[in-house]
Amino acid sequence: MGNTWGKIFRVTTWGESHGPAIGAVLDGVPAQLPLCADDIQHDLDRRCAVGKYATQRHETDRVSILSGIYAGLTLGTPIMLLIPNSDAHSEDYHGWEKFYRPGHGDYTWEQKYGIRDPRGGGRCSARETVGRVAAGAVARKLLRLKAGVEILAWAEQIGRIKADVNRSAVSIELVEDSPWRCPDKAAEMAIRDELEKAASSGDSLGGTVGLVLRNVPAGWGEPICDKLNAMLAQALLSIPAVRGVEFGEGFAAASMRGSDHNDAFCQRDGAVRTLTNHCGGILGGISNGGEIYLRVAFKPTPTIAQTQRTVTREGEEVEFAFKGRHDVCFVPRAVPVVEAMAALVLADCYLLHRACCC
Repeated sequence: MGNTWGKIFRVTTWGESHGPAIGAVLDGVPAQLPLCADDIQHDLDRRCAVGKYATQRHETDRVSILSGIYAGLTLGTPIMLLIPNSDAHSEDYHGWEKFYRPGHGDYTWEQKYGIRDPRGGGRCSARETVGRVAAGAVARKLLRLKAGVEILAWAEQIGRIKADVNRSAVSIELVEDSPWRCPDKAAEMAIRDELEKAASSGDSLGGTVGLVLRNVPAGWGEPICDKLNAMLAQALLSIPAVRGVEFGEGFAAASMRGSDHNDAFCQRDGAVRTLTNHCGGILGGISNGGEIYLRVAFKPTPTIAQTQRTVTREGEEVEFAFKGRHDVCFVPRAVPVVEAMAALVLADCYLLHRACCC
């Protein structure tokens, strides 16, 4: 229930934060796509915790492909991906089942199902995104080989520190050269200070991830209900801690005039293009052939080292400090997760477009 994305390129993630393993099942992946574990492992390695401000839970996240591959090629049959959990420390959560953690899904999950897994948040945990990243790596390879699509995200804001990033020039090398995945060298010291202040006070930070989708052909997207921007927004909003998604100028467009926001058309390199990109590469819910640009806003990590007010399962108001191994800020490690969800949507759009229009 609510664990599957896609119409043709379909992905179901499975597993809990402290279960024996976590992963994904992919269905609808075209046959004869070259694929091996190393294609997936690269993105999983990027998602792993690094540095003093990330969670100290250290998982190797080694992926195994259990089905759907023969002689290095996809068979067109379901692909099962498995990643073991090896550093859960479930004993750290003993007693937490009595409380509803502020900012988490503990209370709402229990109200819906009458039961919940309190160890690390169960399936509400950001650990669930491991399956998304693994599946997204398969989608990324399909898009690169069949359509030449490039998907790139970066940390654009951490706490109050906003980076100055040229989205048309940013590269994977610039992003990965930064400890915070922020391709603005001038902002690195300020970001470190912001993280240190939050960590030393037992607090946490939010931020934004920028995302650019390059070489997406004009015509992808299925209006009216399955507009490309609507599908991307749904996928990105399903990521834990995401609180907003905007395309192009986003909310700033509300204060612009039509004469400023409209992107004039022009002829460039034998194709219709726009002189500006205020729309973010999507018009009428369909890609226009330009760069698709988004921002994704993340709330602060809800588990903090400060004492907070809460309620027990018996209804008693108490104060409790929920100490654990948690990121001071999700944003740097969310970068490959954002890329993965965009890849899953675009892979589905590619197959839908090929099925109905080509």
